[in-house]
Amino acid sequence: VQLQASGGGLVQAGGSLRLSCAASGRTFSSYAMGWFRQAPGKEREFVASINWSGDSTYYADSVKGRFTISRDNAKNTMYLQMNSLKPEDTAVYYCAAVNQPIATVFVDYGMDYWGKGTQVTVSS
Repeated sequence: VQLQASGGGLVQAGGSLRLSCAASGRTFSSYAMGWFRQAPGKEREFVASINWSGDSTYYADSVKGRFTISRDNAKNTMYLQMNSLKPEDTAVYYCAAVNQPIATVFVDYGMDYWGKGTQVTVSS
């Protein structure tokens, strides 16, 4: 599976962005997927995950109620809708996939495939 994240940019605090992660391969629907982020000088951290069918999701406490993860298996694409953005959301955001259909609060070393990151910058 090859993953390509897009949709990052510069936004003011309180604004919104939607990230997309396009995947190649016919087995997209069999993978659970997730979003991670890495801020300068910090470890990469879990943001959200979604199971193969899209009906089970998990979020980091820091983004609950503001971010929504979703997927469209017909389009081989996963999304992260980010609302009420804060300066502390500034980071490079990565999408990732794992060779299992079940989602959980993933750790980065447990993921099997990674996309290149997309920069999200939130100004105060």
